[in-house]
Amino acid sequence: MKTINIKFIAVTLVLLLTGVKSYSQISKAEIMATGLTCSMCSNAINKQLKSFAEVDSIATDLNTNTFTVYFKKDNSLQPKVLRKAVEKAGFFVGSLVLTAKFHTDKIEDNTTLKVDDATYNFIDIKNPVAHTEAKYRVLDKGFVTQKEYKKLVKSYSKYPGYATENEDDYYLKAL
Repeated sequence: MKTINIKFIAVTLVLLLTGVKSYSQISKAEIMATGLTCSMCSNAINKQLKSFAEVDSIATDLNTNTFTVYFKKDNSLQPKVLRKAVEKAGFFVGSLVLTAKFHTDKIEDNTTLKVDDATYNFIDIKNPVAHTEAKYRVLDKGFVTQKEYKKLVKSYSKYPGYATENEDDYYLKAL
């Protein structure tokens, strides 16, 4: 009986260890917010962003309305959480740039990665990226201005899912 239990535990551990999906480590997010008029506005966004356990620190540039969010190691925060925090404070995201390392063999144009509940679609990638931290701009509705999004829909019509507006799908462009 003990042999069966030990074998069961060993097989279970092997399955758990080999069944790991791709993961990403987002180390930083640069959020340019729109609609801010004063330092009290930035305080409202700061307060919302600091409320997440995954956030290590935040640097604010009031001249450009940019909030640089530094994350703790091994976080799994999705970009939509950041967008919703800015919106909860009463403002909008005009631009979101992620600094991240996606653990996959190679990221090239039209690569799709599933990470937890999120799907990251890499578009307009000129130089393939592999096993290195890089900057990616989120190009989905709600992460760029409305005017820019209208232009992007036309530009990226060759990517069939781009304009579907699924909040767990992200379209990223390497910078």
